[in-house]
Amino acid sequence: MDPCIAVVTGANRGLGLEFVRQLLARGDRVLAACRQPGKASSLNALAGDHPGRLHVLPLDVANEASRTAFARELALVLDDDARIDLMVNNAGALHSGERWGQVRESALDDSFRTNAIGPFLLTQALAPRLADACPEQGRRGGKVAFVSTVMASIGTRREFRSPSYCASKAALDMLAVQAAHALAARGIAVALLHPGWAQTDMGGDGADVTAADSVAGLLRQVDATDASKPLQLRDWRGETIAW
Repeated sequence: MDPCIAVVTGANRGLGLEFVRQLLARGDRVLAACRQPGKASSLNALAGDHPGRLHVLPLDVANEASRTAFARELALVLDDDARIDLMVNNAGALHSGERWGQVRESALDDSFRTNAIGPFLLTQALAPRLADACPEQGRRGGKVAFVSTVMASIGTRREFRSPSYCASKAALDMLAVQAAHALAARGIAVALLHPGWAQTDMGGDGADVTAADSVAGLLRQVDATDASKPLQLRDWRGETIAW
């Protein structure tokens, strides 16, 4: 069988880089996107170790021109009939240290463009490339994963904390639901995921789950995702999180 083709955004570090590692380990072909490929030393080292199976491409998910250029570049990397089996919308932004009375419009704007608007519009732009389900040939449809957070859960918020991050990820959840409805007719499933408090640059060394364990769990949730079932926010262990 041909290897699966996966797209991963925010792939230069943290969870994104771990997604790339684990997808390569299971034999997939990966198109890894980040804002500055020239500075992505770990990602480029992986590309050297997996010639022909890992392509590193530039992408600022918050920028319309960059999204358009990324879609065009994919057409140069992939054969005309090649289809994307998995799309991992991982790129995100967290503006730390926000205080009531000092929340900046620029932080809110950047958070919404990076965490919600960009992933949704990139998925829309790449949708024609996603693999359709074909039951006659025993082929399942493609998968789209959006990396969200428990901090997007309105029902569980009990404190003032990182409003631009929380609100933009809550918006991502709604846009993921919309994408799920739009893609369901083609048998393409959408997964909405909370990675846990992971040991990354964003989560810090004191976090309670390693990036490797988090991503392994997230991939299990993606593999189990079914386009015929209602979308839910699930964590890396498979537990459902209230909206």
